[in-house]
Amino acid sequence: MLWFVAAAVVSLVHRWVPESTWFMVHLVVLGALTHSMLVWSRHFSRALLKTRHDGRDDRRQNARLLTLLVGSVAVFVGVPTSTWPLVVAGGAVVAAAVLWHGASLLAQLRRALPGRFRGTIRYYLAAAAWLPVGVTFGVLLARGLGEQWHARLLVAHTLTMLLGWVGLTVVGTLVTFWPTVLRARMDDRAEGAAARVFVPLNVAVAVIAAAALAGWTAVAVTALAVYLVLVLWWGRTLLAPLRAKPPREFAPASIGAALVWFVVAAALTGWLVLTSDDGSIARNYPGLAVFWVGGFVLQLLTGALSYLLPAAIGGGPRVVRASARWFDRFAALRLTVINGGLLLWLLPLPSWARVVLSSTVMLAFLAFVLLMVRGIRAAVAERRRAAAGEPAAAFERPRALTRAGLTSGIAVLAVATALGLAVAQTLGASGAAETGTSSAVAATGETVEVTVQAKDMRFLPDTIHADAGDRVVVTVENADPEMVHDLTIAGQTTPRLDPGQSAVLDLGVVGASTQGWCSIVGHRQQGMVLDLVVAGAEGDDAGHGAHHAADDPAADPAAARTAYDPQTPLTRTVDATAPETPAEVDHRFTITTRDEDVEVAPGVWQTRWPFEGGPDGAPDPGGSLGPTIRGKVGDTFEVTFVNEGTMAHSIDFHASEVAPDEAMRSIAPGERLVYRFTANRSGAWLYHCGTMPMTAHIAAGMHGAVIIDPPDLEPVDREYVLVQSEVYVQPGTGESADAAAPVDAAGAQTWDPDMVVWNGIADQYAQRPLTARTGERVRFWVVAAGPNQGTSFHIVGAQFDTVYAEGAYRLRRGRDAFGTENGGAQALDVAVAQGGFVETVFAEPGHYVMVDHAMVNAERGARGIVAVTD
Repeated sequence: MLWFVAAAVVSLVHRWVPESTWFMVHLVVLGALTHSMLVWSRHFSRALLKTRHDGRDDRRQNARLLTLLVGSVAVFVGVPTSTWPLVVAGGAVVAAAVLWHGASLLAQLRRALPGRFRGTIRYYLAAAAWLPVGVTFGVLLARGLGEQWHARLLVAHTLTMLLGWVGLTVVGTLVTFWPTVLRARMDDRAEGAAARVFVPLNVAVAVIAAAALAGWTAVAVTALAVYLVLVLWWGRTLLAPLRAKPPREFAPASIGAALVWFVVAAALTGWLVLTSDDGSIARNYPGLAVFWVGGFVLQLLTGALSYLLPAAIGGGPRVVRASARWFDRFAALRLTVINGGLLLWLLPLPSWARVVLSSTVMLAFLAFVLLMVRGIRAAVAERRRAAAGEPAAAFERPRALTRAGLTSGIAVLAVATALGLAVAQTLGASGAAETGTSSAVAATGETVEVTVQAKDMRFLPDTIHADAGDRVVVTVENADPEMVHDLTIAGQTTPRLDPGQSAVLDLGVVGASTQGWCSIVGHRQQGMVLDLVVAGAEGDDAGHGAHHAADDPAADPAAARTAYDPQTPLTRTVDATAPETPAEVDHRFTITTRDEDVEVAPGVWQTRWPFEGGPDGAPDPGGSLGPTIRGKVGDTFEVTFVNEGTMAHSIDFHASEVAPDEAMRSIAPGERLVYRFTANRSGAWLYHCGTMPMTAHIAAGMHGAVIIDPPDLEPVDREYVLVQSEVYVQPGTGESADAAAPVDAAGAQTWDPDMVVWNGIADQYAQRPLTARTGERVRFWVVAAGPNQGTSFHIVGAQFDTVYAEGAYRLRRGRDAFGTENGGAQALDVAVAQGGFVETVFAEPGHYVMVDHAMVNAERGARGIVAVTD
């Protein structure tokens, strides 16, 4: 009952529920249907095998149902939240519950004496074996694979569950249950026909699953057709009881309608799979849920329960009659609304008309829950009357299938359809007005439906054409293999779409041109814009949509620069001390990226995506930039890169010599890759994210340094690492951690940063100076991460006698390449993505100011102090 109610609630509010179609399908199939199948297949097995049971059997059954509940809840939480380990655990628990159920049926079969209808239990056992297979496909489907594997697993998962788990259970049950519900004699051929198709049906399911996974579409559809032929050949044995006793009650009529919809839904599925590519399957497949769930599963379940519940409550014929009369109430009306509504769903109706129509159908299903409650209450009351010796309550059992009920159902459907069309005309227009695309324009009644793919930092197509007054519905598909995308247009935004996912935006009736874009940081600047051009719109001109650029502050690169007070105390600073060179030659690191609110200047916060981690087994230091990795020429490095962020990222080590195709590819959220390389040359190397737009990703903290020591590197007393980069803050953000916003991607494509920083935080070494003593030799490693500017590193009051840049010494203890002595340098100049080091010896105590001698950069934060003491 609870699963029914939950599915109904999600159906009624599905527009505001993420993954609503998935929720509705699985609340019914995994929740209500699977629970019922465990209960009633056990009930039928006992009845057919005539086995005894005791309280221990009931306790074990309750434990199985509880196990199923726990697993189902884990799946319902794990899939929408993309918590794949929870999905795996939930799927395993569900499979365990059903396998446990199958084992209990097998034990019953072995204990039972030889007799008829043992074949039904064979069907139950085969069905229980198919469920873990289907669950495995579903768990893999939830992993979020590419378009091709998403489509293949989708077909394999659904058909294994519907034809294997559900279909075999239904065939095995109806051999005896169908004539029982009709109160007619069973066809003498029924048991034999079921036995003959048992093996071929299982083979067909196996071929369908294997062919779907292999991408052999024609083979899969052929096997599906064979399955249907086998079901129809067996199904002819259901006709004799039907002719003898045509349905006069809700239960057989509902079950019969469900069987018809089973054939229709399977045929529609086969046609869709046969005529569609992978992308079309993923996009259109959810539409089949209307016929599988509404037509087949729900009608089968409500019909079966309408007969079974009164009988299972027991208490004699008077109790059964008292309860059953409630299940037959409004039977013709409910059946007409449900099945007529499903037929109307096949028509090209506007979405608002579909909403009203589907809500009407769902109310007809929901009526079953209310009638079920009344039926159970009536049975309990009649049992009490019987126990007290009172006469049976007087009532007249209503005729279930009446012409008046049929007429009323048709009238309800007509009113619902008309109301839906009216809503589509009125609310559709007003809904568009709220989004800013309508100017009180009269609706034309035409609907423009467009499918837009997000791929390669573009929307395809990138322009939608409509007439003023048209209704516009946009289906957005993420066709990128790794990147996350969305679409913001006319005040509406899709959810963030992982690769292979899609979403629909109903813009309503449009009356003005506008522009949409991907709101993922930097994607709009890379060209992910979508123009909606409305012909006949008032004031329309060739510059449509250009005036909408102001709607997004990030689109204005000339926005005022964020200021900060250097005296505001920082909450944290980054230790600039260089790591020691490890003695070992094999190095393993784990580097993780995630979205974090980080202080980038005194009192200024930004949501950044820094690399975090370090050597495996060491604590994760976190920070505003990646950890410094150090080694020697010839050392090998294995870096496990984990993406825990909200968009695609990658990692590129300049210290490596590997083909970028695999090692430097972008990976989606939740994925990981292993990057291996050998350090063949010394230097101060940069590593960074290479996902486009790189300006935004590097500026958001996705950079770090790799130090590969020159073979003859001499020891020094102190070593520091300074990685210089630029910070671009969205205007009006960052005054606190709560007001942090991602990088200003438009600003990052200019030469005008808000701050220039060392190790991710402006002025941090002014507040927390580096230290040294007089007479000590101090080495400063410097890497310019950019994304746009290099650096001229200078220490006021000091001179450098050693300068090493891009793999070569310019000076070494005052000697140049020609052997000239007493040489000195005043600055280390490195361009973007270059690095090196300088050495100096401070002769006197004092406070030596470090700067990027491009003074505008120093004034924006690339400055610090070396506090030298005796």
